[in-house]
Amino acid sequence: MAGELLRAEHVNKSFSGVAALQDVQFDLKAGEVHALLGENGAGKSTLMKIISGVYTKDTGDLFIKGEKISHDLTPHSAQIMGIGIIHQELNLCPHLTVAENIFLNREFASTVGVLDKKKQNQEARQYLGQLNLDIDPATLTNKLPVSKQQMVEICKTLSMNANIVIMDEPTSALTEKEIEDLFNVIAMLKQKGKGIIYISHRLEELSRIVDRVTILRDGRYVKTLNFADTSLPEIISLMVGRTLTEKFPRIEVARGEKVLEVKNLSSLHGVGVKDVSFDLYKGELLAFAGLMGAGRTETMRAISGADKMSAGEVRLNGKPIQIKSPKDAIRQGLFCAPEDRKRDGLCVRMSLAENITLPSLDIVSKFGVILNTLETVKSSEMVKNLKIKTPSVTQYCKNLSGGNQQKVVVGKWLMRDAQVVIFDEPTRGIDVASKIEIYNIINDLKKNGIGVMFVSSELPEVLGMSDRIIVMCNGRITKELITKNTNQEEILHYATQY
Repeated sequence: MAGELLRAEHVNKSFSGVAALQDVQFDLKAGEVHALLGENGAGKSTLMKIISGVYTKDTGDLFIKGEKISHDLTPHSAQIMGIGIIHQELNLCPHLTVAENIFLNREFASTVGVLDKKKQNQEARQYLGQLNLDIDPATLTNKLPVSKQQMVEICKTLSMNANIVIMDEPTSALTEKEIEDLFNVIAMLKQKGKGIIYISHRLEELSRIVDRVTILRDGRYVKTLNFADTSLPEIISLMVGRTLTEKFPRIEVARGEKVLEVKNLSSLHGVGVKDVSFDLYKGELLAFAGLMGAGRTETMRAISGADKMSAGEVRLNGKPIQIKSPKDAIRQGLFCAPEDRKRDGLCVRMSLAENITLPSLDIVSKFGVILNTLETVKSSEMVKNLKIKTPSVTQYCKNLSGGNQQKVVVGKWLMRDAQVVIFDEPTRGIDVASKIEIYNIINDLKKNGIGVMFVSSELPEVLGMSDRIIVMCNGRITKELITKNTNQEEILHYATQY
C-alpha cells in the first residue's frame, strides 16, 4: 500500500500462558498520527514493544514499508529499520548527563576514538531546542524533575531520526507549555512524512493531533476509525465495552472533625517549600493544584517523612507528631501513594502479593515469620476489591500494566487503619475506567471518615473530585478555594502568583 510505513497482522502474545494479545491488527501511514487506545491491560504497550523489538511475538506478521519482516526484531534492529519508541516509564540512566542519555550507544567519537563531549553536547542542545528546553546538556539526568526527564526521553527518540515514532503516554508528566511544544514537534514530524503512533489516556488531547484511532480491548482488536468521524463518548464506549455515564463520581460527605494540622512547614528539598499551613478534615478531599515546580509534591513528601522538614509542625487529631521517616508516618496512620510509582511506590521485581503486604508485614506474620497463605488471602482480597488485572498474586509487578501498578500502590495502604491518605498524581497514565475506580476508592475513604489529600495536574479532575483546593506557586500557598465556588481560570490565576 502506497504511503504505508507499518502493518501488523494476526499478532498474538502470551505471558506465562496468559494471552496479552489475540489476533491483533494495526497499520500506520506516512505523515499521520494514529492513536492506539484502550484500557490499562488492553495490550497497547505489549504491541508497541513487539514493534520496537523489546518483546518477541508468538505468532503473526509485521510489515515495514510493505516488506514482510522474516525475523524477530530486537531493539537494535528495530532502531536500524527506523523505529523509535518513547516508553511510558522513564528509560534513562540517571547517573549519566542529558547528552549522554540522548546519544546512548550512539556516542560521538573523534578520529582517534575518544569521546567528543563538546560535539555531543552541541548536538544535544539542538534537539533540546526543538522542544524549547533550556537545559544544559551536561546536567546529570537525576537532577531534573520528572517532566524534564520525560522531555529528554522525547529528544532521545527524535535524535534517532526514526520514520516510525511510538509515543507511549508522552504527556503524562508534562506541563501545558511542554505539551504545546511537543505538539508543535509532532506537526513538524508529520510534515516530514514521519508516522506517529500515539498512546494516551488524556483523550481530550486527541482532537488536536490525531488522524485515526485504533481501539484494543482485553488484548483484542476492536475497531479502527477516522478521528473526524467519531466522538469521545463513542471511543470510551468502545474502549470499556460499556457506556460510562459519569466522569467524576464525586460524593458529598458531611465534614468531620479536624484530623490534620500543618503549621509553617518548610523544606529545602526539590524546589523547596516555604511556610506552608493548612488544615484537613475527616471525610474531606483536599486537592493541591499548581504548575509543575509549585512545591505540591515536596509538601506531601515532607508531611509523609520522605523528605526532612526544615521547620514547621504537624498535628494529628490535635496532637503534635514527629515524622522523621515514612516509617513514623505509617505508624501514625498517615500514608502516601507517591508521584513516581516505579521509583518510590513499587518493588517491581517483587510479586504483587509482596508489594501489597510490604507495609503490613505485622498483619501477615506470626513470631516474625510471614504466613504465605495469609499473605495470599489478604492480597487476593485487595486484587478483587481494586479490580487489578493479573493472572495471579504471584505475578511480578514489572509485568503489570501502568494502571494496574498504580492500583497496587493504592492497595498497599488500604490494608491498614488510615487517618490520612495522600495521593500524588494517582491517575497519571491510567485509562478512564481505571480513573473512575481510583475515584471510587477515594469516595470510600471519605465515607469512612478518612482525610484525603490529592495532588493533580489535571484541573478538571481537581474541580470534579475535591471539596477544597489549595493553590501553590513557587513553594508557597497562594490561595485556598472552595471547589464549588471556583473555576479553572481562577485556579490558574493564583497558580502564577509569584
